[in-house]
Amino acid sequence: MEETVYNPHKGRLETIHVKYSKENTTWFDNYKDSEDIYMITDYKGGILIKECNYTYPVWLYDFTRDEIGNDQKKAKEIRSQYV
Repeated sequence: MEETVYNPHKGRLETIHVKYSKENTTWFDNYKDSEDIYMITDYKGGILIKECNYTYPVWLYDFTRDEIGNDQKKAKEIRSQYV
């Protein structure tokens, strides 16, 4: 699937091709507001973090789902460090 993401390492939007599946993505059902994390996806040695709103997913190079323990709160913390 073609997806536009924000790459804070380059400071710009990029279009990537990503396949979301149960093997590479964790979806969260316990979100309460639009700034909560909706899903995290492993992508090319990094991670895509998507909030529950219409903002672009953020692509961070230095993290994976395993490294943050598939944790919604940790994903939100690291996203806020870059955006």
